[in-house]
Amino acid sequence: MKQFLSLLLLLTATLSTIAQSKLIKAESYLDVRTGKLISPANMLIENGTIKSINPKALPEGVETIDLSGKILLPGLMDMHVHLDGDFTGSWDYVYKESASQGTVRAVVNAEKTLMAGFTTIRSIGQLHITPELIDVAVSEASNKGMIAAPRIIPSGHMISINGGHGDISLGLAEGLVTVGPNDGIINGKYDAIEAVRYQIKHGAKFIKMHATAGVLSMEDAIGAQQLSNEEMKTIVDEASRHHIKVAAHAHGTEGIKEAIKAGVYSIEHGSIIDDEGIQLMKENNVYLVPTRGLATIIELMTDKMNPVMAGKAKYVMPIAKQNLIKAIKVDVKIAFGTDTPIIPHGKNTIEFAALIECGMSTKEAIKTATTNSAEMLGLTDRGEVKEGLLADLIAVDTNPIDDITTLEHVKFVMKDGIIYKNEK
Repeated sequence: MKQFLSLLLLLTATLSTIAQSKLIKAESYLDVRTGKLISPANMLIENGTIKSINPKALPEGVETIDLSGKILLPGLMDMHVHLDGDFTGSWDYVYKESASQGTVRAVVNAEKTLMAGFTTIRSIGQLHITPELIDVAVSEASNKGMIAAPRIIPSGHMISINGGHGDISLGLAEGLVTVGPNDGIINGKYDAIEAVRYQIKHGAKFIKMHATAGVLSMEDAIGAQQLSNEEMKTIVDEASRHHIKVAAHAHGTEGIKEAIKAGVYSIEHGSIIDDEGIQLMKENNVYLVPTRGLATIIELMTDKMNPVMAGKAKYVMPIAKQNLIKAIKVDVKIAFGTDTPIIPHGKNTIEFAALIECGMSTKEAIKTATTNSAEMLGLTDRGEVKEGLLADLIAVDTNPIDDITTLEHVKFVMKDGIIYKNEK
C-alpha cells in the first residue's frame, strides 16, 4: 500500500510538472550580448523559468508553442515610465482624478506596455496627488497575477522642492492643493528623510529625485539646480540605508554633477551635461537614461502645450541630442527609458530609433533595454535568453540587428512562463 501511494504521489508530481511545462519551438534566438542569432531555438519552460535551451531530446507530453519563422529575444525593459499618466499637451486631468481613477489608468497603460514586449519596467514616479502609491498597488497586482502587466519596480512619489519640477501644484492658486514630504515635496534635509521613508514604507523599491528643473512643468528654468547638495546627499544616504537605489531627473549641468557626487545610480535625461559630467558618470559607473525618443513626439505637440513648456522644449532638445551623441561616443553606460506617457504607452520602442540616430549600433541599442537595464537594477535573473533565467520572452518576425523596427511589431509575449500575446 505504501509503495502504491508513493507511486501515485510521484505520478501526480510528474503530471503536475508536465502541466506547468511548455516547449517553445522558434527559428532562432538573439544572443543580445554578441548580437548573433542562434538556431534552432527550442526552449523548455518550467515553473516560470527557462529550464533548458535546445535539449538533446525534446520532451513529450508538454504543451508545444509553434513559433516557426520567429526570432526570440528576452523581454524588453523600460527604465523611465509614468504609468498613471497620459499626455495631451497638459497635465490638467491629474487635478480631476482620484487615486482609484489614476490606478485604473495605470492598469490600462501597464497592459499596453506589456503587449509591446516590455516585461520589466521601472515606474519612475507617479503624477497623481494622493497619499496612496499607485505604482506600488499596480506592481503588487502584477506580482499576484491579477492583471496583465510587466514586472514593475515602483518609486512612489518623485522627490522635489516646493515649487520645483515635481510639484504638481505649481501654477495653481495658493491654497487649492497642499503638498508635503509624503507627496515628495520637501524643504530641507529633514523633509527629505521623511519623504524617502514614506515612499519606502509604502512599497517603493527605487527612489526618484528631481535634481534640476524640467521641461514639461511650469517653472521658467530648465537646467537650474533645485534640490540642494545637502538634500540630494540626504536622499541618497537615507535610501541606501534601506538598500534602495536613487535615480535623478537632471537636465542642467551643475545639477547633473552634484547628483552624481551624491551617489545616484542613474541620471534621467542628462540634457545639458558637459565633458566633466560625462567623465564623472564613467568614473562612478552611473547610467544615463536619455529618453531621447520623446523629442519627435514633443515636436508634434508644441502647439497644444503651454508656451512656457513649449519654449523650454524647443531650446533644450537640440542640445540634448548633441550631448547624447557625445556620451555614446565615449561609451557612457546607457539604459533604455522612454518617459511614457510623452511617448505614448505601448509605443515605447520608438526610443530605439532615437538612440540609433544618435550613433548607437542596433546591438548596443537592444542591450540598453536588456542587459544594461538589468545590470543597472542589479538583477541577474533577466535580460538574456539563458538557461535558469526568467521565462520573460518576446518574438518578432525578422532579425532586429538588421531591422530595429521589427521590435515595433512584437508578435509573442511571455512573462513568467505565461503567454500574454501570440499573433501570427
